[in-house]
Amino acid sequence: MRMNRKKFEKVVEEALDELPEEIAEALSNVYVVVEDWPSREALESTGLRDRYELLALYEGVPLTDRGTSYAALPDRITIFQGPIESISRTDPELLGQIKKAVVHEIAHHFGIDDDRIHELGY
Repeated sequence: MRMNRKKFEKVVEEALDELPEEIAEALSNVYVVVEDWPSREALESTGLRDRYELLALYEGVPLTDRGTSYAALPDRITIFQGPIESISRTDPELLGQIKKAVVHEIAHHFGIDDDRIHELGY
């Protein structure tokens, strides 16, 4: 299932807009971007080899690991369009996968690990 970049980015924005207010407010120092595919470095940082496996990536320091005097560049969440499209067969499935990837990476920002994220259905 393919979607043009503008529409894909719009769905990512909608997923962010749908977050509860208290979650959205805590994302003031997080930059969310869309890229076509993960880079070799992104794959290596996650221990993955297949570019189809990495749907999104959180880069930063989770809120749970920060001290009171923490100051740094914004955290970054990258949503990879190609891998998400490759696992989506229908429009509703594609929309769901995009939103799921956004929520998954935001959960990492809050210090939630993959096991717990999967338990929660993301």
